[in-house]
Amino acid sequence: MARYSRIETLVAMKEAGIIPVFYNSDFETAKDIMVACVKGGARVIEFTNRGDFAHEVFAALVKYAAKELPEAILGIGSVVDPYTAAIFIQNGANFIVGPTFNEEVARCCNRRGIPYSPGCGSATEVSNAYEMGVEIVKVFPGKEVGGPGFVKSVKGPMPWVKIMPTGGVSPTKESLTEWFNAGVTCVGIGSNLITKELIKAKDYKTMEAKVKEVVDFVKTLR
Repeated sequence: MARYSRIETLVAMKEAGIIPVFYNSDFETAKDIMVACVKGGARVIEFTNRGDFAHEVFAALVKYAAKELPEAILGIGSVVDPYTAAIFIQNGANFIVGPTFNEEVARCCNRRGIPYSPGCGSATEVSNAYEMGVEIVKVFPGKEVGGPGFVKSVKGPMPWVKIMPTGGVSPTKESLTEWFNAGVTCVGIGSNLITKELIKAKDYKTMEAKVKEVVDFVKTLR
């Protein structure tokens, strides 16, 4: 069961501005990444369903956070069907993210009061997602579907939509400025922020500093 309510999670996503996105099959490594992100000010974190037994690693992270890092809001990404969504909801997911929009996943999340951010690549998909109760739509892959220009185009006729791009977002002032000026609510950043080099070197202090730098800069954009 989610430790945070739907409203609390959505507000935290907006306030944080950035959502680190990562997967690692090793619990200790995943835990250290999570801790670095939260200490850096990004308390909403997306762990992706990218490997065998990902639900076991995720469950262990949820249990650790409940005891040692209660401010962390953990969600799961790369979910494409309601059955997988149900598994992770049962393991404590506070939100569900997918690369595509699936109505059954939306219904599953709505039944349990869990935010769902599906990947959308057209104005029609965004509209359909909102019709199914989605509050923050994921634009994916962000760069390939049109980048910040796509966000501006969608928000023109539908200014009420809240958008979170993932894919094509870099932790640089130029990239972040372009996306937030286009009107995004928050951004998801994966390997550009949680780099393989930092993970391999176990340099979590530098990772924490980079996350903090991005979080602080997003605050100035608002």
